[in-house]
Amino acid sequence: MLTSVTIVLSALVALASAQVSGVGRTTRYWDCCKGSCAWQGKAAVSSPIKTCDKNDNPITDVNAQSGCDGGSAFMCSDQTPWAINDNLSYGFAAANIRGGTESSWCCACYELTFTSGTANGKKLIVQTTNTGGDLGENHFDLAIPGGGVGYFNGCAPQYGAPADGWGERYGGVTSAAGCNDLPAQLQPGCFWRFNWFQNAINPEVTFKEVTCPAEITAKTGCVRNGPPPSESQPGNSATADSESSNPTANPSSSSTVSSGFTTSTLTGSSTGNSTSSSVSSSTSSTAGGTGQENGGVDTCGS
Repeated sequence: MLTSVTIVLSALVALASAQVSGVGRTTRYWDCCKGSCAWQGKAAVSSPIKTCDKNDNPITDVNAQSGCDGGSAFMCSDQTPWAINDNLSYGFAAANIRGGTESSWCCACYELTFTSGTANGKKLIVQTTNTGGDLGENHFDLAIPGGGVGYFNGCAPQYGAPADGWGERYGGVTSAAGCNDLPAQLQPGCFWRFNWFQNAINPEVTFKEVTCPAEITAKTGCVRNGPPPSESQPGNSATADSESSNPTANPSSSSTVSSGFTTSTLTGSSTGNSTSSSVSSSTSSTAGGTGQENGGVDTCGS
């Protein structure tokens, strides 16, 4: 009897630590709103992700309402992508993983390998800080400043951004020069898109869950409880490269195991307690976004 119990427990532990992987798609957004994973009780984690006030100072009240709903909690400017080397970057994303829920993906990290577009072959390790009711399955909405505010514009109350955000409401700035219009603390993440990411437009990816690098969790303060995924050594330990230079000034810069993804028509609506979504690269949003580029949608839920 004891042997049977031991076998069952071992199997459960193995299942809990199984690596989530599959094929998916990406979009981009930056709406400045409080991320869904910043709310208490979303997942078994050390603490919800860190949020900041309109002056970009960390706040401790996890119950503070989103700035997109008239509250005081916004995205923090340090939760933006940065390069580790020419082929690896770290960052953050809203996500929807097939077979899972927020309890399984909030604060989890995934190694994305781009399989199309100008970033083909490069890797980006992201921590999930948000989700969206209209994200498709195996969909990662990359948090990139200047990537489009989408349905809700929390950047207006936080930074005084224009009504449609910086650039186009869905898609954001259209060139590296547009990054100069963002607040100084957001500009490095914006330039990252045109440097390391080479302005890739919604590239497809393969992905696998990995243990979050300490450099990422130091920014959000959120670490998942329980056993790590079976793939425990993401990326590599190469020294970080700087992506803060302006490329216009330097032209030479340039759950269960998941599989597959569904290309679905995404709309500008979302529900419940999620805070981000995007416009499909192949369809128009009913909220007004069109074309290949995207912006986040915030529903300000709790």
